[in-house]
Amino acid sequence: MKNLRVIENRKIFFILSSVLILVGLLAMPFNAMRGNGMLNYDIEFKGGSVMQIDLGQDVNPQTDILPIINEVIPDASPRLQKVTGTTELVITMKPTTSEQRTQLYEALAEKYNLTGEKKDILSTDSNFAPTISGEFKMKAIQAVLLGAILMLIYISIRFKDFKFGASAVLALLHNVLIMLGVYALFRIPLNNSFIAAMLTIIGYSINDTIIIFDRIRENKGRMKGSDEEVIDISVGQTVTRSINTSITTLVMVVLLYFLGVSSVKEFAFPLVVGIIAGTYSSIFIASPLWYEMRKFQRKHNKNKVGKKATAK
Repeated sequence: MKNLRVIENRKIFFILSSVLILVGLLAMPFNAMRGNGMLNYDIEFKGGSVMQIDLGQDVNPQTDILPIINEVIPDASPRLQKVTGTTELVITMKPTTSEQRTQLYEALAEKYNLTGEKKDILSTDSNFAPTISGEFKMKAIQAVLLGAILMLIYISIRFKDFKFGASAVLALLHNVLIMLGVYALFRIPLNNSFIAAMLTIIGYSINDTIIIFDRIRENKGRMKGSDEEVIDISVGQTVTRSINTSITTLVMVVLLYFLGVSSVKEFAFPLVVGIIAGTYSSIFIASPLWYEMRKFQRKHNKNKVGKKATAK
């Protein structure tokens, strides 16, 4: 592929990434000011209510029941599960009051002609405890930080250059912030899928970055050009492979999104964003960051030499 002008246009890529990250981060305090919370924490984080009801007929939970719940109890983030072999439905949602659950039952009773004595409600529980504890959240954060530190050490040792490791980890941070912004902007429920998606993208996107860095190292050993030329040639030699790999993965994840149930969609959508962000950062962010670090080091070394010469 023709050499890309990655270094020449690096400021454009940096500005684009900065704007996307800033919009996502500003969405969190904006949500908080509206009283919706910075992020849309799911029942796994906040606990909630459970209602098991016998509708007396077979229904499609997503098309028949979900619109009713969203109308009666906005922002309930319900999870719907049919009991196999019966007409019963288990509704799990964010914490609700008894009045809200009564309104929900009355709305369902009106549509499905349920008995007025409410015998169709098999069970309710308003004290559903969160399944993700503070300790679990802290462990997840520690896992991400530890993974980033180990990647930094490994890449720095493998390439014998700390700047390679630092730029790769900063590119990973870029991807994490993009995904966090997507969760804030689109109010995607924050649950176990969030943690899984974050860890998946961190592990996935580092591969393309290492391949590009490996080609830069090879080309630096056999080319006498400037850093700009080496980077542009190296990215041009690997960009087709990076894009093809990402497209192959995206096809399967997009199919998961369109064919999966709601819980699968909650995992697949941010994963799509993460794959795109990871491919973008590997090609247009990681290498320019390494270039800027190299440029800063050369300038710093030049200043040190100049000071020593002046002192003599």
